[in-house]
Amino acid sequence: MDSRTDADALVIGGGATGAGIARDLARRGVDVTLVDREGLSSGTSGRSHGLLHSGARYAEADGPEARECLEENRILRRIGGACVRETRGLFVQLADDDRAYFEAKRDACEDAGIETEVVSGDAAREAVPTLADDVDRAMWVPDGVVVPSRLVAANAADAREHGARIRTHAPVTDVTVEDEQVTAVALGGDADETVRPNYVVNATGPHAGHIADMAGLTVEMRPTRGVMISVEYDGIEPVLNRCREPDDGDIIVPHDGEVVLGTTSVPVDDPDDYERAEWEVAETVRECAAMLPPVADAPRVRTWWGVRPLYEPEEAARGGRGISRGFHLLDHADEGVANCCSVVGGKLTTYRRMAEATADLVCDRLGVDADCSTADERLPGASDPERLDEYVREFDGQGPTDADLVGT
Repeated sequence: MDSRTDADALVIGGGATGAGIARDLARRGVDVTLVDREGLSSGTSGRSHGLLHSGARYAEADGPEARECLEENRILRRIGGACVRETRGLFVQLADDDRAYFEAKRDACEDAGIETEVVSGDAAREAVPTLADDVDRAMWVPDGVVVPSRLVAANAADAREHGARIRTHAPVTDVTVEDEQVTAVALGGDADETVRPNYVVNATGPHAGHIADMAGLTVEMRPTRGVMISVEYDGIEPVLNRCREPDDGDIIVPHDGEVVLGTTSVPVDDPDDYERAEWEVAETVRECAAMLPPVADAPRVRTWWGVRPLYEPEEAARGGRGISRGFHLLDHADEGVANCCSVVGGKLTTYRRMAEATADLVCDRLGVDADCSTADERLPGASDPERLDEYVREFDGQGPTDADLVGT
């Protein structure tokens, strides 16, 4: 027999955005329950390439999005401690790459306030000696690396310290809607309880459409899969980005003794059941090796796929693989369910901003007058990697992205 729990807010989805929402709401004094069907960070957040964007990747396509990335990049460096790694980033132009694209990106970065430094190919190879011989020039930008397992777990720990309940291995099995309100959400798994929320946030990434459907709502998603390959490789400091229109195999993210190669973008019908195609691995390795040739023969450590939570209307407007990926906050009062919203899209770098916008909406609906503090308060354990890793273990939050960086 299940138990019943009341909550001001129920947040469904324990990735970076969901954990960030729970942290933000709890800090504003809202009674929060955060649930995930598996351990925290088991979905998109923990299966990413872990790039902390400076905004440079989006600058020429979407200036406002680039500026938001830059701001959140700076905030995460300030509050995240050992949840992030200071590496810098290097956009590289190969001899056959479009020179006009490089110039456009540099100009757009300048317009967005992103600090850049253009260097010759020889100067770039002084910083990364194994860069390809035909790297013609490069541009330094303030990219970095996120350790997502730590980031998500630290957000959840801070939420709990401010009164939130964290339920892992607690899949949603049923949603009851009465009189235009979600009145009950049944949880299975280890939880075996029913939550009676005053407000519900759907932060389930590529599964947002499924959770919405359980409440008789519609969230149109167009998830795409992308492969990441971690290979043995030591001694690289910066993130490497190919300076060209977005395509397969254009990012290399450094770890300690490894680099992560990414990625592809292939539509999937089911975010839980999709093909893991070997051609994606081969294509990604081949394209990344054009920037950094030794990765072609470097021993593989692990390979994984992640699924992006892309919002169908935005992707349709952009014609498929849109370079800029903002987030969308959907208020389902417009569909006749007054106490529910979904937050979709976005990227790991902007999780905190997504959480703040969502928490603002929830607080407005609940009549809570309190300001966001998440940009100013450091995450618990930020200066203590061992403590962060203990949070990861406690919340069963280890993802493949940073398995080599998080202590077990």
